[in-house]
Amino acid sequence: MDILQIDGLVKHYASTKALDNVSFSVGKGEICGLLGPNGAGKTTLLRIINNLLVCDAGTVTVNGIPASLEASRHIGYMPEERGLYDKMRVEDQILYFGQLKGGNKARLRVVMGEYMEIFNLTGQGKRKVKELSKGNQQKVQIIATLVHEPDLVILDEPFSGFDPINGALLRDLIARLNEKGATIMLSSHNMPAIEEMCSSIALINHGKLLVKGEISDIKEMHKTSELLLTTRNPLSLPLLLDSGLLINVEEIPPVKGRKGHSYCLSKKEGVRNTDLLQAISIQGEILHFEERIPTLNDIFLNYTTGQPKAVETEQPSQPEPVLN
Repeated sequence: MDILQIDGLVKHYASTKALDNVSFSVGKGEICGLLGPNGAGKTTLLRIINNLLVCDAGTVTVNGIPASLEASRHIGYMPEERGLYDKMRVEDQILYFGQLKGGNKARLRVVMGEYMEIFNLTGQGKRKVKELSKGNQQKVQIIATLVHEPDLVILDEPFSGFDPINGALLRDLIARLNEKGATIMLSSHNMPAIEEMCSSIALINHGKLLVKGEISDIKEMHKTSELLLTTRNPLSLPLLLDSGLLINVEEIPPVKGRKGHSYCLSKKEGVRNTDLLQAISIQGEILHFEERIPTLNDIFLNYTTGQPKAVETEQPSQPEPVLN
């Protein structure tokens, strides 16, 4: 069942069409990454979902409720432009935002205390927001987003301003929220985090939805005939090409953490990996062999610039077992 349904959204700013007939859904329990370059229309989309903007055409429903104040109470939304009151005490601020979403004050206090402990902010509730570090202010913003226990959590650039330790803390929290049944939508330019945490993505550019689906399916759809190979000793590239199995072969910089000589191969259509491995093994020992699966960053660049990124040798896809 879908918790969020978006149908035919259109939004203009004067002569600029910020959203152009955008339609997709997010299922309950999904962790969905919302991707797109700056100016793609992501913020406009999120504001319409949260009933902060009115669309020119189309509909949004949350838990079956049309976009409205009632529907927004099912959502926890942290915008990219943070909105804390500097002179207000931390706990008063969190309770204020929770009550705006219809939360019960007694329950809000309990949940706030749990999150304050998770984020190592216990004892900081009486302090004014301006007295906290930027990282701790970010934590307060996240707690204020989650304190009313929303069914749908929307976080816009949540890792901004976080060091690696706090970033890992947030990733763990998002995973726990999802395990408890919350649906998460993450809008971020942090591709490794999106790839690690999300099961699906929706990618928009120039106001149009370009792709929506499971990350694994999208990667499979964009998979090429390229292979990554590492051998103990250098290969004769002309000899490999003479085998008639390859379109192209080139040596690439050594993969980080892997000894040997690395190559990128483009095999001909219909060629089996077993036949290719046999031809390569004649020349020497194979240490590593894998099909190159595009990263989320590759896919993002392909859709937004039309220029797929070159093979990444620093962070390869998950390897197959080493062949002995």
